[in-house]
Amino acid sequence: MDERRKRTTTPKLLARPPVLPSQLRRTRSGTPERELGYSGEQYVPGFKCGANREGGAVASVELRNLTKRYGSNAVVDDISLTIEHGSLVCLLGPSGCGKTTTLRLIAGFVEPTAGEIRVGDHQVSSPQRSLPPERRNMSMIFQSYALWPHMTVAENITYGLKLRKIDAATTKRKLDAILATTRLEPLASRYPGELSGGQQQRVALARALIVEPETLLLDEPLSNLDANLREEMRFEIRRLHDEYRYTTVYVTHDQSEAMTTADVICVMNGGKIEQAGSPEDIYDRPSSEFVARFIGMSNVVRGKTLAEGRVEFSGVPLRVSNTSARKSDDTAVSIRQHSIRLLAKEPAEKDNVVPATVVRQVFLGASRDYLVEVADGTQLRVVTSAAEAVPAGASVWLHLPHESCRALSA
Repeated sequence: MDERRKRTTTPKLLARPPVLPSQLRRTRSGTPERELGYSGEQYVPGFKCGANREGGAVASVELRNLTKRYGSNAVVDDISLTIEHGSLVCLLGPSGCGKTTTLRLIAGFVEPTAGEIRVGDHQVSSPQRSLPPERRNMSMIFQSYALWPHMTVAENITYGLKLRKIDAATTKRKLDAILATTRLEPLASRYPGELSGGQQQRVALARALIVEPETLLLDEPLSNLDANLREEMRFEIRRLHDEYRYTTVYVTHDQSEAMTTADVICVMNGGKIEQAGSPEDIYDRPSSEFVARFIGMSNVVRGKTLAEGRVEFSGVPLRVSNTSARKSDDTAVSIRQHSIRLLAKEPAEKDNVVPATVVRQVFLGASRDYLVEVADGTQLRVVTSAAEAVPAGASVWLHLPHESCRALSA
């Protein structure tokens, strides 16, 4: 055994072994591959699929009233969602919101308490019957990359093809193509212990993609990388998705990852989807106080509804971009920190202008971060250019553009 192989076989484990369909078929049931509906590399359960740019099968995924309870606790609570074939959908939310459980339900690792999951026109999960993970033709990438430490990059990537008994010529053709796409050609003969975190993540992606899954599942795949690598890999994941167009479900708590990678973001809270939409919709038009606080840097202030489109805040009538609240109801209004204009001098035009006092300001290089307090004691954060230096204790005036003030539901 050569010296490099010796160094990398001590399993300080690059995590648990990968979950691969053929491996699971043998360890779970012992049933021969041909009896489970596989034919060579293609799984043929009668799924209704579209096609990706490479001509491979991709499937839509539909969750219908999906629920998972542990005792009386509903971890996933009556979720309905359609993921169109070829799209990348991000499940975004804080720890404990149900996003990883939803992903595990889709993968088949967890069975639902109620509702169903369909892939194409085929039901894969319900309380009565669930197709096991190995028969779903899905690839899953975990937080830990699950690379075999004693195998080279090329051997790790082609492991799924080896289990499927794909012939050598086809395996080499697929390997050459995926190495080129993931920019791993110079690293093909290296071992995982000789790679950076970002390179290991690309190997995990290549291994998942080479088997041509109908659905790709990613569970916080960048959480183990440092900040610079995370930023680089966000764009890499999006580039690979644009290249292959597999139906993809991506779980993360990082809004920057979601905004960079997703076609659709589903913001989850307490086992439910609070809001689903494009990154622009979620950011510019949050529908609830939770979404406004979770996505981007939003101030959420409370006031009394005066009339349609007007809310009183700290004694000042504010025009807002939308409101359905009844008169005298307590109304939450969101406004982004960078949307507020901080004025050191009292303006002549007082529309949507609120007096305040600077509590503190921090110089951040390209910008300054202010904490200000208005007359009713509400504190807001304001981000300005670095050139706008106003000391703590100074009186300022805040211009809140009405098109940036959005009334929210609870």
